[in-house]
Amino acid sequence: GRPADTWLTETVRWTWRVKSFLHLETELMGGLRERAEMDAINVFARNLKDLLLAAPAGPRATMGLDPGIRTGVKVAVVDETGKVVDTAVIYPHPPRNDWDGALHLLAKLAEKHRVSVIAIGNGTASRETDKLALDLIKLRPELKLINVVVSEAGASVYSASEFASRELPDMDVSLRGAVSIARRLQDPLAELVKIDPKSIGVGQYQHDVGQTQLARSLDAVVEDCVNAVGVDVNTASAPLLARVSGLNSTVAQNIVNFRDQQGRFPTRQALLEVPRLGKKAFEQAAGFLRIMGGDNPLDASTVHPESYPLVKRILADIKQDIKGVIGNSALLKSLNPAAYVSEQFGLPTISDILKELEKPGRDPRPEFTTAHFREGVEQISDLKPDMILEGVVTNVAAFGAFVDIGVHQDGLVHISALADTFVKDPHAVVKAGQIVKVKVLEIDAVRRRIALTMRLTDAAVKPTREPRQQTNKTSSPKPRPTPQPAAPGAMASAFAKLKN
Repeated sequence: GRPADTWLTETVRWTWRVKSFLHLETELMGGLRERAEMDAINVFARNLKDLLLAAPAGPRATMGLDPGIRTGVKVAVVDETGKVVDTAVIYPHPPRNDWDGALHLLAKLAEKHRVSVIAIGNGTASRETDKLALDLIKLRPELKLINVVVSEAGASVYSASEFASRELPDMDVSLRGAVSIARRLQDPLAELVKIDPKSIGVGQYQHDVGQTQLARSLDAVVEDCVNAVGVDVNTASAPLLARVSGLNSTVAQNIVNFRDQQGRFPTRQALLEVPRLGKKAFEQAAGFLRIMGGDNPLDASTVHPESYPLVKRILADIKQDIKGVIGNSALLKSLNPAAYVSEQFGLPTISDILKELEKPGRDPRPEFTTAHFREGVEQISDLKPDMILEGVVTNVAAFGAFVDIGVHQDGLVHISALADTFVKDPHAVVKAGQIVKVKVLEIDAVRRRIALTMRLTDAAVKPTREPRQQTNKTSSPKPRPTPQPAAPGAMASAFAKLKN
């Protein structure tokens, strides 16, 4: 009842509406968007890490097939080191349908170059090309071939890139994709670092997040993966060397040029002769660089050159040479790390060195395995409910995982169907590149959606009744009920009282 009450009420109402509410809304929405962006970036980073650390097939002669229908299947054969030794184009699919001619040429190439693995891109006509590879395996069992379908994400980006033009200057752009497919089976990490991480496409809402923060996060993941695996200096490409801590693209290219001119590096110390590779850069990078089959066996391990005097001290103490110690687990476990502690080397460092000497240059990546798609299941129309299939996880999102089951359309395993127990984070159950068994729950051929489950005891969703056919009779539409106004909330009630 005071004279100023009305003025105070209007002042509070105006302040809330014009000042406080707008600022609070902007701040809250900005915070939520920032959190959502960070979550999306973290999902992309984790998927990229799993893809980069996928199991390598190793140094095997590999034939890469980049499937195509009208333009033909591009073929590239690389040797154990990844060097391109032969290329071709075959036309087993319509309109030419030269199936027998394609089989003859593939068999000739496989026999000539002693191919052991056939890598098939998972793009258009991949299942048809996979069937061609299976026919080749059955036709020529003495060649002992195996076929693997690999992701070709980013292969077209690499084909048209500047680096591919320098690496394969005399090769047609269409054939470069087949080379990339073959090499990424041999060593996914070494090949995928040549491609912009954002082009690999294993993210979630990647185009809606801050591109600077995304690029910074993905670059850090690539560098961590490269450093964790290590790099063979005598075979690595410039893009791979550029990802090593302490090196940049200029120094990496200088290493490759020096190697091409002078031949293999015999030791890590020989790297100091490379132009613009100073002592500081060498100190940062040396532990991640490997010299396989060099003069010093320690150069093939993660032991840093700064720690070589410690290893020599241990060898002198036990009166053994380095070749007799490396891989001798019983001898190394019998040593007392505390006996070699000094001001320069602490107990954790010495323990790590002894573990490394047990398995020098060990690869943190898993053993190479392959997924086998079911024969006869090549399109969505071939799928049936309750069908159990083997597939490969292609992407992991906050709401579940996408699985390639060989029908040109990835199926979704919802987060609630990943395990029999509650799953908070899908990454705790699956990762990109993992081989899994799934059951088909539901197929929507019109919208091209496939619902899968990893709980193989789940029952498939019963199909809904088909909609009735429309008749010629026109029926008047039923009137829709008038929506009732929603009940006012507590905040609305408070403002209503202020108005009164």
